[in-house]
Amino acid sequence: MLDKIIAFSIYNKLVIGLFTLALIGWGVYSLTKLPIDAVPDITDNQVMVITISPTLAAQEVEQLVTFPVEQTMVSIPGIKDMRSFSRFGLSIVTIVFEESVDLYWARQQVQERLSVAAKDIPEAIGKPEMGPVTTGLGEIYQYVIHTEKGYEDKYDATELRTIQDWIIKRQLLGTPGVAEVSGFGGLVKQYEIAIDPDKLQSMNVTIEDIFSALEKNNQNTGGAYIDKGPNAYFIRSEGLVNNLQELEKIAVKLNKGTPVLIRDVATVQFGHGVRYGAATRNGEGEVVTGIVMMLKGANSSAVINDVKAKIEQIKLTLPEGVTIEPYLDRKGLVDRAIGTVTTNLTEGALIVIFVLILFLGNFRGGLIVASVIPLSMLFAIAMMNLFGVSGNLMSLGAIDFGLIVDGAVIVVESVMFGIHTGKKRYAGVEKLSSKQMDTEVRHSAGKMMNSAAFGQIIILIVYVPILALSGVAGKMFHPMAQTVMFAILGALILSLTYVPMMSALALGRKTEHKRNFSDKMMDFFQRMYQPILEAALRAKLLVLGLAIGLFFITLIVFANMGGEFIPQLDEGDFAVETRVPVGSSIDQMIDVSQKAQTILLNEYPDEVKQVVNKIGSGEIPTDPMPIEAGDMMVILSPKSEWTKAGGREDLAAEMKESLSIIPNATFSFQQPIQMRFNELLTGAKQDVVIKIYGEDLNVLSDLAGNVGSKIKSVEGVEDLYVEEVTGLPQINIQMNRDKISQYGMNIEDVNNAIETAFAGTSAGLVYEGERRFDVVVRLDKNYRTDITDVQNLYVSTPQGNQIPLSQVANISFEPGPVQIQRDNAKRRIIVGFNVRDRDVQSIIEDIKQIMNSKVDMPAGYYVTYGGQFQNLQEANQRLIIALPIALLLILVLLYFTFGSMKQSLLIFTAIPLSAIGGVFALIIRDLPFSISAGIGFIALFGVAVLNGIVLVAEFNRLDKEGVTDIYERVIKGTRVRLRPVLMTATVAALGFLPMALSNSSGAEVQRPLATVVIGGLITATALTLIVLPVLYIYFTEGKVQFNFKSRKITTTLIVVGGLFFPALQLQAQEINQVQERTITLQQAIEMALQNNNRIKIAQYEIEVEEKGKYGAITIPRAEFSYQNGEFNTSTVKDNQYGVTQRLNFPTVYTSQFKLAKARVSSSEHLKVIEENDLIADVKAAYFSVVFLMQNKQLLQRQDSLYGNLNRSSSMRYESGESTKLESVTSATQSMQIKNKLQQNEADMRIAKKQLQVVLNTNDEITITESELVRREIDLDIESQSVEQSPFYIYLKQQWEVRKRETNVERNKVLPDIMFGYNSQTFNGAQNSGIANQNFSDNDRFSFFQVGVAIPIFPGGHRAKIQASKIEEDIVQSHIELNRTQLQGGLQNLLQEYYKLQGTLDYYQNEALPQAELIIDNSEKSFKSGDVSYTQYLQNLTLANSIQTEYLNTLYQYNQSIIVIEALLGL
Repeated sequence: MLDKIIAFSIYNKLVIGLFTLALIGWGVYSLTKLPIDAVPDITDNQVMVITISPTLAAQEVEQLVTFPVEQTMVSIPGIKDMRSFSRFGLSIVTIVFEESVDLYWARQQVQERLSVAAKDIPEAIGKPEMGPVTTGLGEIYQYVIHTEKGYEDKYDATELRTIQDWIIKRQLLGTPGVAEVSGFGGLVKQYEIAIDPDKLQSMNVTIEDIFSALEKNNQNTGGAYIDKGPNAYFIRSEGLVNNLQELEKIAVKLNKGTPVLIRDVATVQFGHGVRYGAATRNGEGEVVTGIVMMLKGANSSAVINDVKAKIEQIKLTLPEGVTIEPYLDRKGLVDRAIGTVTTNLTEGALIVIFVLILFLGNFRGGLIVASVIPLSMLFAIAMMNLFGVSGNLMSLGAIDFGLIVDGAVIVVESVMFGIHTGKKRYAGVEKLSSKQMDTEVRHSAGKMMNSAAFGQIIILIVYVPILALSGVAGKMFHPMAQTVMFAILGALILSLTYVPMMSALALGRKTEHKRNFSDKMMDFFQRMYQPILEAALRAKLLVLGLAIGLFFITLIVFANMGGEFIPQLDEGDFAVETRVPVGSSIDQMIDVSQKAQTILLNEYPDEVKQVVNKIGSGEIPTDPMPIEAGDMMVILSPKSEWTKAGGREDLAAEMKESLSIIPNATFSFQQPIQMRFNELLTGAKQDVVIKIYGEDLNVLSDLAGNVGSKIKSVEGVEDLYVEEVTGLPQINIQMNRDKISQYGMNIEDVNNAIETAFAGTSAGLVYEGERRFDVVVRLDKNYRTDITDVQNLYVSTPQGNQIPLSQVANISFEPGPVQIQRDNAKRRIIVGFNVRDRDVQSIIEDIKQIMNSKVDMPAGYYVTYGGQFQNLQEANQRLIIALPIALLLILVLLYFTFGSMKQSLLIFTAIPLSAIGGVFALIIRDLPFSISAGIGFIALFGVAVLNGIVLVAEFNRLDKEGVTDIYERVIKGTRVRLRPVLMTATVAALGFLPMALSNSSGAEVQRPLATVVIGGLITATALTLIVLPVLYIYFTEGKVQFNFKSRKITTTLIVVGGLFFPALQLQAQEINQVQERTITLQQAIEMALQNNNRIKIAQYEIEVEEKGKYGAITIPRAEFSYQNGEFNTSTVKDNQYGVTQRLNFPTVYTSQFKLAKARVSSSEHLKVIEENDLIADVKAAYFSVVFLMQNKQLLQRQDSLYGNLNRSSSMRYESGESTKLESVTSATQSMQIKNKLQQNEADMRIAKKQLQVVLNTNDEITITESELVRREIDLDIESQSVEQSPFYIYLKQQWEVRKRETNVERNKVLPDIMFGYNSQTFNGAQNSGIANQNFSDNDRFSFFQVGVAIPIFPGGHRAKIQASKIEEDIVQSHIELNRTQLQGGLQNLLQEYYKLQGTLDYYQNEALPQAELIIDNSEKSFKSGDVSYTQYLQNLTLANSIQTEYLNTLYQYNQSIIVIEALLGL
């Protein structure tokens, strides 16, 4: 098929030429339409639901707004994640959808459910609305509105904000591709009715009266029209308020016939809404800023150009003295990134063209190949436009023209080679005719096109698995893979059509070849390469060993490399997250902002152009910052102008040091797009976030603070940020419902009064032409300064009276939550940090170690890691799948190319060889492994096999031409194909060189990819030219020759040494005379139970708990008191003594006694476990001794057999009947058995010592059994339950103990009982009510007392009860867990038991009788000469093996029974 395409192209040159012109036209047109951006948009497919509730605190926002929105959204199909943010006055719910979900369909689903959610949100709290259709790359243009010099006093912050909202924003919104324009800073203009509460009260006017008056006096209407004659007169009333004066004249009510006007009770003035945001610039004070948000999917370059053009138009409509100045224009970043790509591609193309001409030695041939570069590039651009791939740093940055022209190089080089070496075919012809040229091109191109096409297809295919990447990595690298695939596909098509056509048309036709510089250069390379190749062929094993060793070293090095997600793109500006302590005012934040701006501008005049700080939230709060936080945009000069620092990281460190002098402020340095991406993807602005999940905000806050303090010292952790979720100072108004009911009031009226007084409530609109402004009623600012103003706020009763708010509510300062964030309805807090000078993977590994060892997480609280680390993990998981698929595809295509698995595997070896260079290139350049590097490895593997394809294809061609000597084939093939191999590798590697060395904007992302490919191709080419010929010889011959002589000597020494140097027996001389004792198994068990300290300890535990029973009823101490002094009469001394006894409630003692009994029972069960385990240990040790005794008998018998055989062999050798080998073999066998006997004796001593340890005795133990007997379990094992296991019974008893403990705690809540008796004197004269009497010390007065002690604050007791219940649940969970584990263990043991039982039956019934028969018959036959020595030795070995295996099986069988009995407590 390929031959036919080539032939068509050669014989139809005009058609191919027209198609080429059409391609050029299509490509140029597509280039003008191609969307351009700096980087791919990696933002999730998300919809943001924003609800503004100005009067609600964070808790109420979460409960009343966020929760209903979350619950209604959760049923939408295709949701991947849901995050929410609740703060004072603001709720944001971000719904993240799967990438396959259409965004506009998702927004439609959200909109439908918002109507349901709105019904669940109380009225007047807020209306949920969707955020704009934009992304993390959406903030394309940010500008400042400020006054020109000399006009500073003419326009204040309110007027500038009005200009932004009503002039600039309205016109920008009509620009194509603009989704929204968000205003920031300044003051939103309002018509303010500033109420004086004292005047209100004095004139008996309520706030409701003012509202009613404003609503009724600010409206227009009409009366249809009057039909009079030929005309119709339409009726229109004008009652709308137009200015402040008209508002002042509105009558509120009549007071004794006198109208009370608005101006009598309030000041009517221009005011502004409560501020939740501000903006400052260059330390010069407040300004107004605007952010232009681009529609998702729009062409950023085109939109920015349109916005700039619109801004120039808008400037003409602005009032005199006001101007717009951009401070963050993403066009600059786009231009820098595209400039980097353009430079790298241009330099790469020039290098490739130079190398091609250098290697080909033919200017025309070089130009033909070089012309493929722009044509394939135009084809790729056309396909990008067709498939919606934008042109950016990633999509265009990975194109290597060296890869693209590979196919064309192979075709042109083959044609030139064919012309210059075809003297036999063209004898006597100096110059080929057109027909001969066409034939030669067809023949030469067809010959190599199979390899060239499959090489191109392999490179094309290896990029396919990159499309398997998902999430952030997928969005980042899909455009790259698609663009490269488009370019290579175009190059492949051109190699089959355009290149053969141009070769036939333009290449020189002279058959005589004059040597040129290229030939001399190749001669030099040949002179260097041939001796190296010949040396490699002489030391093939050494070459293979070195290659394999290098590969394993590479694996070890790679395993210890650090990892990061994607190198950070240098955007050219800083985004500095600025924070002051929670609860700081907006004025404090503005002051800190201006100080910071002044410091940066004064200390870094060469580096900083301007500084703009956006504080708090904007008009559209897609970035929900509190008023104590701000994003300070530091606009930097080009790096060439810097004097204070050499790089971005150094400058950030120095600036942070300079700003550290500002007290109570923190500064975190990032970049604008990077920070926005981080926030939209993870909900935090930092590179890496540690998310701690749990319910209690105070616990979360403590945990976050603890984690932050522990990890701040980790190397690489910078700009540490611990989220503040508590500590917001609040004036808390706690309603007194008794008082409210007493006055007949309701909560709604009180809340309305509070909201109106301090937040302000809109009472209508004032229209200024098309502009509209709220009429807001609130207290005058002089009455909104302190908590006393809240306490003294007058609220109206239904009777018309006004009372202070403090009469019906308790008002106090209390800290409250700052903000509440949730992921998938789970509360969480974050600890975030930026990464500098270290890879993210090693940082997280250090942090995980700290978290595991130093941070205790309460039950129900857990940690996840987000940001760059999460992206890296997800991408690595995908790469783990994608990389093997790519390798498998390469192998399959190689097999299709050559039809041989051997040769496919042979070429496949280039992949590990290329990995060596890729890894070491990263290390040399001090680059960590990143996803960029991972993509580089995938591309490298595809390129690396091309050289192998070229070499093996040439070897196969020579084989078909009759070159049978494999070494000659290799030498000749490598000589012929050295030029295309070096040329292919050189153009591919040098094509990436500009990317690897570039330091311009965006090069950070390309550098690891280019480094991997260049380093890998260097080693792959060098090693392929040396290792592949060696492997080809081995693969073709099918065998590997070793030096067997040296191996035999080594093996003999090892065997003889092992036989003649058995293990030495170490026998210790007995110093102390010990008593010998012969015991049975039952006696051994009884002795162990009596002597072993484990049982004694368990018994002591029981006795401790027994004594504890009597301590369960502990009566508190009786209290005796005595008093003496003047405590009755001032001058007379009296005395008093008393006794008091306090008792717990009786049920406490009974429950404590039951608990003590339960603990005794638990200790008894624990003793049963110890006894059961000890019995199992005794049985195991006892039968181990029996086994070794019987094994000794077996070995002694085998020693006798082999000893007789050894003597017989010696006699036969001496008599000349056998060889020396027979005698040595017999002696060796005999020595082996003797060695085993010695080992068995050593094992016997160890086993007896173990038995002594278990029995806890020093006596010499002798056991009665000398033969291992097959044991049986009497009962039906299958019917046994693990519930009879001692350990299971013990856990059940522990559960009973926990229940008793809970009962004790419950009873402790009951009241204590108190009894008392007192006796005292009343000395002196006392008036008894009847007469005066004198009393002395002998006259005593006694009384009794009885009382109860009731816990008024039972919270502690309740906590103990709940904790005890949790302990019950823990034990119950342990019971279930252990029941499952015991059941599983029992089943495994039974399977092992049945397996050994079957094996044992086989040996006893069949194998053992046969073994005895084999020994007897073989011995007789050998003595009679009926069987040879070899046969006799084999029979003996077989029989002895059967007997040994039987004994081992019997021992294992009995041991399995012991384990089963121990588990079941039998």
